[in-house]
Amino acid sequence: MSTQNVTVPPMDEHNQILVSYVHPHDWINPTPVALYDLVVIGAGTAGLVVAAGAAGLDIGLKVALVEKHLMGGDCLNFGCVPSKCVIRSSRIVAQMREAGAYGIHPPDKIEIDFPAVMARMRKLRAGISDHDSVERFQKLGIDVFLGGGRFQNGNTIEVAGKRLRFKKAVIATGARAARLPIEGIEEAGYLTNETVFSLTERPQRLAIIGGGPIGSELAQAFHRLGCEVVLFHRGSHLLNKEDTDAAEIVQQSFIREGIRLILNSKIQRVEKSSGGKTIFFSSNGKEEAITVDEILVGAGRAPNVEGLNLAAVGVEYGKEGVKVNDYLQTTNPKIYAAGDICLSQKFTHMADAAARIVIKNTLFSPFGLARSKFSDLVTPWVTYTDPEIAHVGMYEHEAQAKGLDISTIKIPFSTVDRAIVDGEEGGFVKIHHKRGSDEILGATIVAPHAGEMISEVTTAIVNKIGLSKLSGVIHPYPTQAEGIKKAADAYRRTLLTSRTKTFLGLLRKLS
Repeated sequence: MSTQNVTVPPMDEHNQILVSYVHPHDWINPTPVALYDLVVIGAGTAGLVVAAGAAGLDIGLKVALVEKHLMGGDCLNFGCVPSKCVIRSSRIVAQMREAGAYGIHPPDKIEIDFPAVMARMRKLRAGISDHDSVERFQKLGIDVFLGGGRFQNGNTIEVAGKRLRFKKAVIATGARAARLPIEGIEEAGYLTNETVFSLTERPQRLAIIGGGPIGSELAQAFHRLGCEVVLFHRGSHLLNKEDTDAAEIVQQSFIREGIRLILNSKIQRVEKSSGGKTIFFSSNGKEEAITVDEILVGAGRAPNVEGLNLAAVGVEYGKEGVKVNDYLQTTNPKIYAAGDICLSQKFTHMADAAARIVIKNTLFSPFGLARSKFSDLVTPWVTYTDPEIAHVGMYEHEAQAKGLDISTIKIPFSTVDRAIVDGEEGGFVKIHHKRGSDEILGATIVAPHAGEMISEVTTAIVNKIGLSKLSGVIHPYPTQAEGIKKAADAYRRTLLTSRTKTFLGLLRKLS
């Protein structure tokens, strides 16, 4: 029996290629083996890494992978890949507008072909999709089953009429955009990350609900691509979970670019009319209304737990997702979870790292020995606004909450030569270290390519490399990464106490 057809609008040549890879309509599920070492439900990043990692060991493991919608999950289809394609196009627009400052005269009017921008995204996504294809995973020796997986009992999962018996199972079904309890919004209709990349025509007026990473990234991108964007955020500041100084730089950038920010907002209701979709809201005690063409909801995620029959197998879950311990084990010791279904940090690279822990703990930790802990991970993340905000380790308030006495070094990019000549001196490198020690506790970088720079600090934290050793690392000149070396050098200068200077003077006399 072939699988149920799945479509991704618009079903042009690019999306037809995408679907042919990640949910082919002519796919026939294989005949299950008698017993699987591992059955994974969900073929997003976490599920794909678990399945491929286990099968790729080439030690004869029997692995099954179950997916009811699209292989590749959010990252490929509705998240990282399409959003970064759109962001890249939007940055070209911004660079053209700013070209005059570099002695280059931009055209009087920059023509933005919005349908072409979205077609480019669909083409690139389709080209990447073979990495996550059904066929590729079949060739890795994995039995791929398309359809909704459901636990039948403590050792069996049912999918499309077939029963998969397992020794261990992994839940990796991910999360989706949360539904907001706003009167009238369902009737008016709205976009989420799962539908916004299906746009083929530019909405002239776009409201975005949520000033976190997703909402902020897409607000800036769509504004640069010609939409009149209004961004609603219930907090007093955008990106309120980020470093305050970093978030302020991004917020001021939004204001300069002309994005309308409505902070401290509460949306009361939405009404649809011939003129568009009218949002009634209050902000700082004042009630207003605004009419837009489309509404994009970028606030909150809901775990995909429905239909799994988790209660029947003793797996506890709540509104935050499946409950796991530090070993990513659910309340059923034979069943583990990874990715957005159980993690508060909903990043692709976090799902990947969690999946690697699950492989070890499910297959190579007999009697629970030598298991890896999720809490041992050091996780960087990036908000892909312009400039980007990249962070790793602790924020200052987190260190203080743990009773750690910290010092902070902040290097403005206005003191870094490459940032100056690039015209990108608005950000900074900020590093927190333990007071009286060069041990790095956390860092935030704000720069157009901060995400490319943060890994140096992450590597230092993971390998317990302190600021003293970083100071001795030669950085090419001129690069913006020199800001990290400047921070390390600033720490080294704090070691020049009066006693140290006296000692150095003695050494000089003896030399």
